[in-house]
Amino acid sequence: MIYLNEEYKKQIEAHGERDYPHECCGLLIGRFDEDGRKVIVETFPLENAREAEARHNRTLILPEDVMRGERYARKKKLDVVGNYHSHPDCPAVPSQYDLDHALPVWSYIIVSVVEGKAAEMFSWEMENDRSKFNEEEIKKEEI
Repeated sequence: MIYLNEEYKKQIEAHGERDYPHECCGLLIGRFDEDGRKVIVETFPLENAREAEARHNRTLILPEDVMRGERYARKKKLDVVGNYHSHPDCPAVPSQYDLDHALPVWSYIIVSVVEGKAAEMFSWEMENDRSKFNEEEIKKEEI
């Protein structure tokens, strides 16, 4: 389960709308609670480093950007608990490409952006054996 309040949800949607018709991407900064919940306390927008002709359906987060996000989180005594990205004019469902480039434990929030407007949003968590994603419940309450 992942906790994502309305403010951060809107930030992710706005990023997806700004970058449309390309995919946006960023990190999810927060904490892993002892009971397995992930709590998002900040979004960390990044530039999609993919070559221009592939940005409409692929993202690339550079290792130095992940390191920058991890340093930022550590300074706040938090963790990178996942990533978010958009799917322009496609459902908010992970692709095989998403599965091939994911890490276990992290949450993957995908927002569908249809004709420039944010639509559905889902969170996904990969099986530890990397075989598939399972939908992860998004709770909007503050905890």
